[in-house]
Amino acid sequence: MMGNHTGGPKKRQRVNSSSRLSSTAAVIDSSRPEITLTEASHKPAPATLRRSASHSSLPTPSSSTSRGGFNDAATADVILRLYLEKTPSPFDSSPDDSESISAVDSVDKPDVQVYLHSHVLARSKYFAALLSDRWQSYDSNTNTNTEADCESSDKKIHRFNFGVAAVTGSIDNHLTVLQLLYTNDFSNAIDSVSTALYILPVALELLFEDCVRSCVRFLEAVPWTEEEERRVVSLIPFLSEEESKELLSRVSPLRNELGEEMLYGLILTAIHNYNQLNMAFAKAFVAKLLRDFSSKESARRVLDRAFEMSLKVVKESLEEYSSPEFRGDHKETEAIQRLNLHTAMTNGRHLVWLVERMIELRVADMAVKEWSELSAFTADLQRAFRDDAWRNIVPALPAVVMRTTSKLANAIVAGHILAPRQVRMKLVKDWLPVLIVCKENVSPIMPNQKLLYVELEESFLKIISTLPMLDAQELLQQCLSFSTRNVDDCPHLVNAFNTWFRRANRPQHSENPGD
Repeated sequence: MMGNHTGGPKKRQRVNSSSRLSSTAAVIDSSRPEITLTEASHKPAPATLRRSASHSSLPTPSSSTSRGGFNDAATADVILRLYLEKTPSPFDSSPDDSESISAVDSVDKPDVQVYLHSHVLARSKYFAALLSDRWQSYDSNTNTNTEADCESSDKKIHRFNFGVAAVTGSIDNHLTVLQLLYTNDFSNAIDSVSTALYILPVALELLFEDCVRSCVRFLEAVPWTEEEERRVVSLIPFLSEEESKELLSRVSPLRNELGEEMLYGLILTAIHNYNQLNMAFAKAFVAKLLRDFSSKESARRVLDRAFEMSLKVVKESLEEYSSPEFRGDHKETEAIQRLNLHTAMTNGRHLVWLVERMIELRVADMAVKEWSELSAFTADLQRAFRDDAWRNIVPALPAVVMRTTSKLANAIVAGHILAPRQVRMKLVKDWLPVLIVCKENVSPIMPNQKLLYVELEESFLKIISTLPMLDAQELLQQCLSFSTRNVDDCPHLVNAFNTWFRRANRPQHSENPGD
């Protein structure tokens, strides 16, 4: 008899798994008024009613047959009555759950009687304790009605009442587990996640260790829906450490930073994918993960880490390329130079993508600070771009490097990055000479590069307008290279100087309000 598991409870309360055992056991005599399990709730549970990792002492029944099998009234020595009670089980849904049942008539089977065998029930530690001489003696010493029926001189019949939570399928689930006591093959019964989740709470309640392990083993090996995962998580506290180890490793990180490590690994995989088409798809996917990531601070740390790594590679490559030790006409030196330039170019593109993600998430504070403290690096860039060697190797390198600068400068101008004054000033002071060198030495300038440089000029001039006048005066003088033969072609430069002179002609601010 397999229970119908549809419509079962959706939520499980996390409470001590042994709390129910102390209030749900009593043996009654058929010749006297029945004492239900809940009526004996004042009794303490015997010491044997505890779950433990060891169960080797439990007897294992032989294969069930039609005679002497499940629900065989002719040979049974235990009559168990399952009935619905309003008191919730530790494993049952919370009272406000939509599937909690308050009325008995809303459940298919409010009461059922089943015929069982004590030697089989002993597989359940709960029933083994209930049927033990120790429990019988305990009840006799407390003058409680626990005598079993004597239907013959050599046969003792035990009658139990067992209350189950009044939810749809509760009695069927208990019947299923009781029937599983008669077999060692659980695979036919536990064939879905839903079934395992309905059987497992009952097996835990009855301390049926073989069934518990089979349910856990099945749940470990198959995928879950989000709702099934929530129910698995709610049952984990009732399992032993050994039983729950695999389930926990699946749903709970071993370390707090595991999520960040995963995200960082995905970023590295995306930016180092050498298939250009796949790289674009991978970057788009990782960008979405970053946008949807639950912790903005975690995303910030991961992006900062990736940015620092790529920046370090670019700096080291340009430093080696600009080093006098690598000057010469030897083929080996030329190969090393090519490698350094290609490495700088590749990681420069990574920096552009990473900065885009940082600006999108508004976590680029560290990046702009790092980018403003690269005086040695910008000096290497100026030396490299004055040399002709890079032109036939990585002609797009200047544009790639300056695109990162432009994106950070634009974000400052737009207010997406609230950089301190010193950071703003250093950014323009260190990168303005690189921009000038690019314009002077990159010839011919491609249309897209020209737009990039003009855009960066405008951003630099707007940042300069945010600085104290003395700092602005120094930097504006270096911006004369932005001018062209036709003054009308450089309105951004005209506006910048007009703004500075307008401020310079304003009456001096008095420190004494009374003056």
